[in-house]
Amino acid sequence: MTTAHDRTDVRAPVVAGLLLAAGGGRRLGGRPKALLSHRGRPLVEYAVGVLRAAGCEVVHVVLGASAGAVRERAELPGCVLVDNPEWAEGMGSSLRAGLASLAADGRGVDAALVLLVDQPGIGAEAVGRVRAAYTSRDSLAAASYDGQRGHPVLFGAGHWAGIAELAVGDRGARDYLAAHRDAITPVDCSDVAEPYDIDTEADLAHLE
Repeated sequence: MTTAHDRTDVRAPVVAGLLLAAGGGRRLGGRPKALLSHRGRPLVEYAVGVLRAAGCEVVHVVLGASAGAVRERAELPGCVLVDNPEWAEGMGSSLRAGLASLAADGRGVDAALVLLVDQPGIGAEAVGRVRAAYTSRDSLAAASYDGQRGHPVLFGAGHWAGIAELAVGDRGARDYLAAHRDAITPVDCSDVAEPYDIDTEADLAHLE
């Protein structure tokens, strides 16, 4: 007689990495953030490596500004590349495009682990911690830094439709998360990551 413990056909949940890399770098003289150099490679490559090192086998990357150049210059094998022609509207449009792409992925994605391309101070250890907060398709979790919510954030698939509905302009998932504050599992990452953004010329000092 086989017991539940003997069964090997129970599918492991698929927590996919969703990298938002569409920004045009307006305050960086129009240099697309995905192509800024960090440790000798484009920033988008570095961020994909972080998601992979944290255990995300499925990775979707949303491209916008200079999408053609990013495809040409960055090595992103195995990634699903999602073009967002409305990237200039703000992060909300990229989040919608990314969630739609994940929903259509035939591998049956259970949750999205969302990382921003312009935060290289957030490495695999922090991303892995947030990924480990997944419990079901209703999971909501976010990294926290000294008590402030930040990235990465984890959205179980049960939340995607609601997030997409409210993701407008540059607000991303902010309004949805505010409305579901009590459901969010905070994951302290203050000891292993720094959540700075690469937004201005001065911020380029963070790149190696």
